[in-house]
Amino acid sequence: MNTINNNSSEVKTCEFSVDSSYGDLISETEYWEIFLAPSQRYLGTCVVSLKRECEDLKDLKTEEWVDFGILVESMEKANKKTFNADLFNWSCLKNKVYRKDNPSPHIHWHFIPRYENPREFEGLKFDDPDFGFFARAITKELSESPRDKLMEMMKDNIDL
Repeated sequence: MNTINNNSSEVKTCEFSVDSSYGDLISETEYWEIFLAPSQRYLGTCVVSLKRECEDLKDLKTEEWVDFGILVESMEKANKKTFNADLFNWSCLKNKVYRKDNPSPHIHWHFIPRYENPREFEGLKFDDPDFGFFARAITKELSESPRDKLMEMMKDNIDL
């Protein structure tokens, strides 16, 4: 998997990533990077990471919020078109980093499409038995071929 480190010696990590990376870069805007998350427990799950170091949402600049709003609209439309998700969960969590001494959080969002009924993709079934409740961090890794197809579909449909 590809990881981006933004000219820093520290690779971005997150507690919900299978291999402690944000995943594969699929798109970006001026201020944000979009990664296909390593776990696809919820089909189309992505991590959206701010390109600069920033620890708290209160420190985001107005232009970063505006850019994020455009990104949200594009990602939700792309998923609706591709997989017809019923709703979208967006979360910005920093819990795991505070389990360490001298925490250094980094602003990133989890984009989690949710499905009331199962979806099929590349012969694989994706169900969401917890629909309507908090998304659980259950791992579902895809083999290379379906993952590559998913990445291409998302790249083709995200209009940024």
